[in-house]
Amino acid sequence: MMNFWPCNPPERAAKAALVVIDMQVDFCAPGGWVDQLGEDVSNTRSVIPAVAEALTIARAAGLAVFHTREGHKPDLSDLPANKQWRTRIHGLGIGDEGASGRILVRGEPGFEIVPELAPLADEAVIDKPGKSSFHATDFDARLAAQGITHLIVIGVTSDCCVQSTFRDGFERGYECVTLEDCTAAVETANHEAMMDILKAFGGRWGTVSDLVGFRAAVEALHG
Repeated sequence: MMNFWPCNPPERAAKAALVVIDMQVDFCAPGGWVDQLGEDVSNTRSVIPAVAEALTIARAAGLAVFHTREGHKPDLSDLPANKQWRTRIHGLGIGDEGASGRILVRGEPGFEIVPELAPLADEAVIDKPGKSSFHATDFDARLAAQGITHLIVIGVTSDCCVQSTFRDGFERGYECVTLEDCTAAVETANHEAMMDILKAFGGRWGTVSDLVGFRAAVEALHG
């Protein structure tokens, strides 16, 4: 049985952070971007209860909690042309007007985190223009300032922003874990393939566990 932590556990609970990736209306709710593209949001919505439970565990144990939102400035000055082009070939691109405001633009209704997972007032929210939470943000600096050494990365989507943050975290020296039942992709096959990739060879960038493992690992930190 694989250990929960990739190497050693954190020295104490406060040195671990739960990172909830992009549980936004545009990815997880009817009327959001994914829904308007004609895709089924049932997969991304399905993990909302599990993510809520992970938040409850983390908050009770004193772990740091970070939420992220993918989105761009209203003038789109932080949106590379290739990224906009790649989204527009699907019919509705970043910055275009949609049913929940402009797609993935900061301040628009679709940019907001779904109400079931609303951050608490003292929890950090990282607004990022890219897939990785480390790209063009102060995320790394904020983790360092708090002495964080271990990341539990959950949210959506497993095959895009979750895996990008997971792998970038490893490259920066963080011990990373993802919870298989707290992350999802729009397409089930993509999620399953991504989990297989992350698990291969014992985990090149970290470990894959689940809510049961998370709860047990957190309880062990408190003896």
